[in-house]
Amino acid sequence: MMLIGGGLIWAGVVMVLFYAARKAREPHSERVAGRVILWCGVIGPVIVLTILLSYAVWLIPNLRPWSSAIAEGVRQIEITGEQFWWRVRYLDEQGEVLLERANEIKMPVGQRVVFLVKSPDVIHSFWVPSLGGKMDMIPGRTNHIMLEASRPGIYRGVCAEFCGPSHALMAFFVEALEPLDFEAWLQGSRTAETDRASEGHALFLRHGCGACHAIDGTEAQGTIGPNLTAFGARGSVGAGTMPNTPENVARFIRHPSEIKPGSRMPSFAMLPDGDAERIATYLAGLK
Repeated sequence: MMLIGGGLIWAGVVMVLFYAARKAREPHSERVAGRVILWCGVIGPVIVLTILLSYAVWLIPNLRPWSSAIAEGVRQIEITGEQFWWRVRYLDEQGEVLLERANEIKMPVGQRVVFLVKSPDVIHSFWVPSLGGKMDMIPGRTNHIMLEASRPGIYRGVCAEFCGPSHALMAFFVEALEPLDFEAWLQGSRTAETDRASEGHALFLRHGCGACHAIDGTEAQGTIGPNLTAFGARGSVGAGTMPNTPENVARFIRHPSEIKPGSRMPSFAMLPDGDAERIATYLAGLK
């Protein structure tokens, strides 16, 4: 196709040059040259480019793989870039939320997944280098990117657009599971239970943590901060900032802005001795 197109362009140029050389020997050649320039240099290209542009605009919807993928019922995961963490929502075929988590994503191997990416505050950029390209998350709109994992594993993702003082402390991880394992995880996560009788759970609610964070199946239903359901199964604290250990969790509770500058989580340095540690132990048991 490229050879045919190049050949046609070459033939057209040769014909125009031959015509111009022939007409240059005739009287009133300047008038003829002006017409050639007008038609071949202005009117002709404008007509051709207008046709090509119109055709390209008409093709754009069909060139977006995610548009047909959504219509075919391909799995959708909504990712919201926050300052400075990731809200992860798994959607059903109607676009309703099945499950909400944070900072870690699970997807089935060998299946296309459409990620609906957005932001409530500043521009972020969703990027998993090992799985595909990046997509900006722009306040006020929802963008789409389709990814597919060819083999099981854990893939690191980052924010690829500067978004504030903790931009570099905003990692996330994508775990690709075999389809049956993914479905089992999804179903099991929707029926997750927690120890509501523990001292840590009572302290979590008493100190107001449930106003910002949610834990499925409990009175904690906050939406400002990350959902902490199954928090103990996560590999890191603070969106990849530190390993997920009770000591690091307690430290983050007491001094979040020291670990993650610009974090919107308030400091809880005023908690009585041992309370942060008991809450951290409780969270570590949520799996």
